[in-house]
Amino acid sequence: MKIKVSNVNTPNWKEVTVKSRIPIELEKLSEIARNIWWAWNFEATELFRDLDPELWKECGQNPVLLLERMSYEKLEALAKDKVILRRMNEVYTKFRDYMDVKPDEQRPSIAYFSMEYGLSSVLKIYSGGLGVLAGDYLKEASDSNVDLCAVGFLYRYGYFTQTLSMDGQQIANYEAQNFGQLPIERVMDANGQPLIVDVPYLDYFVHANVWRVNVGRISLYLLDTDNEMNSEFDRPITHQLYGGDWENRLKQEILLGIGGILTLKALGIKKDVYHCNEGHAALINVQRICDYVATGLTFDQAIELVRASSLYTVHTPVPAGHDYFDEGLFGKYMGGYPSRMGITWDDLMDLGRNNPG
Repeated sequence: MKIKVSNVNTPNWKEVTVKSRIPIELEKLSEIARNIWWAWNFEATELFRDLDPELWKECGQNPVLLLERMSYEKLEALAKDKVILRRMNEVYTKFRDYMDVKPDEQRPSIAYFSMEYGLSSVLKIYSGGLGVLAGDYLKEASDSNVDLCAVGFLYRYGYFTQTLSMDGQQIANYEAQNFGQLPIERVMDANGQPLIVDVPYLDYFVHANVWRVNVGRISLYLLDTDNEMNSEFDRPITHQLYGGDWENRLKQEILLGIGGILTLKALGIKKDVYHCNEGHAALINVQRICDYVATGLTFDQAIELVRASSLYTVHTPVPAGHDYFDEGLFGKYMGGYPSRMGITWDDLMDLGRNNPG
């Protein structure tokens, strides 16, 4: 019997995330696990460790994965453990007392942009010093009660895990992160649907999912292009930290800078100061100038406003520590922006040249 191919239904695959259910007596653990606050509060980490020390080690000290992998029988037993329940309530009280404090409105509000954040080894979105600096910056901002939010990337493979070969050479292993087992959550729009940010590239758009990491009182928004809405050329934009060729690197910086500002606009977030950690996020200033010019300001007025409300910190203050892009490659993706800013292409290039003109 012959079956016509045209009569065969095309499979329609959908991604389904299944999460385990924990007893109601332990729900406070789940809330604490999904806030990176536990990473710098030893009472919380010790509580999770003592639930199952061996499993805690197997899970890489990831409390979300720990609760996911723990058998229901084990969870039920913990729900009847008076010592664990007492410790849980003590930690949760400390957590809620911390979280319920309102931000200090007497200080300027900040939007912070960085390519990497070293918050915990559980969340592989950092490689070294720059990321640890940014991660500590968010933790300290939370402890200091600053009205701050941050923007970065949710990397599918993050930075590599280092192993050594038999002859002592470094081997870079890129291991995919399972987003469903991380202390993160999808950001929803006003209609209860997953928020998608459309970022302009050349003559098309790249579509980014938005995730949130709760860092104490601070919200860190992470962009992710590894989804079926994007082409095979754009899904890898957020695959690896500092990965790919120079064109992919430029795509990353467009996504962080321009896409980062568009994300905050989609969320209705406005801040007093915009902090660029390293030059990777420099294009936030291009988008902000475009927005001001669109309201009727001249370029000179817009750039003065942007300069007055911007901060820049540098981690590697030497020429080799900064990215340089070929003018032709930059023009391929950014050619339409000078007209939106009310200037010429040469004017835009002079803003980024060591020797203008």
